[in-house]
Amino acid sequence: MAEHEGEKPESLLEKIADKIHGQDSSSSSDSDDDKKSKVEDVQAKIFRLFGREKPVHKIFGGGKPADVFLWRNKKISAGVLGGATALWVFFELLEYHLITLVCHILILSLALLFLWSNASTFINKSPPHFAEVRLPENCVLEVANGLRVELNHALAILRNIASGKDLKKFLGVIAGLFVLSVVGNWCNFLTLFYISFVLLHTVPVLYEKYDDKIDSFAEKATIEIKKQYAVFDAKVLSKVLSKIPKSPLKEKKKD
Repeated sequence: MAEHEGEKPESLLEKIADKIHGQDSSSSSDSDDDKKSKVEDVQAKIFRLFGREKPVHKIFGGGKPADVFLWRNKKISAGVLGGATALWVFFELLEYHLITLVCHILILSLALLFLWSNASTFINKSPPHFAEVRLPENCVLEVANGLRVELNHALAILRNIASGKDLKKFLGVIAGLFVLSVVGNWCNFLTLFYISFVLLHTVPVLYEKYDDKIDSFAEKATIEIKKQYAVFDAKVLSKVLSKIPKSPLKEKKKD
């Protein structure tokens, strides 16, 4: 009996302690949920350029290409940018042609390897070992599938713009193509490709470093552009669209 009486207060104390811990854990979990919801609300209110929701590194895929573009490994990034600069100097400044450059490189490399293979018997050294190089089928199929998906996405966007459903997107694409045509008159395709390559290696790094300042400036610019577009829409576009005759089919549907 004494043992049973001694066990009762201990069980009561354990129950009380369990209740207290349960309340603490529930209150802590509630506070954690409140903190998470508050953080999500604050993040939703922050303006990000182009509606960005992920870090810049994840937008570029988060792999080795992202490391190269964002200069995670400075030696590799500098080597890639230096190689592109050397090719641009060869083709643009020295006026070298692609086929001529490739042929000269192949002639030089094949001549050196041929002489090395034949001279190794006279020098008593082992001939060079030529590794067998083959393109893996999976890699080629993945690249082709990725290009197919991107081309289909671009064609879908062009079809949506041409259908006349979104006037803003239509005007934006027309303005972008016009600017691209003007830039194309200033420089050739190779120079334009090199400028794009250099921008791809510099702009994302600067944006990742100063993203808060750039996002705040972009927010102000976006607000101002929306105001100007609203004025332009009210004074010009609405009048132009009102003068365009509607098809009889649409009028019958409204009736």
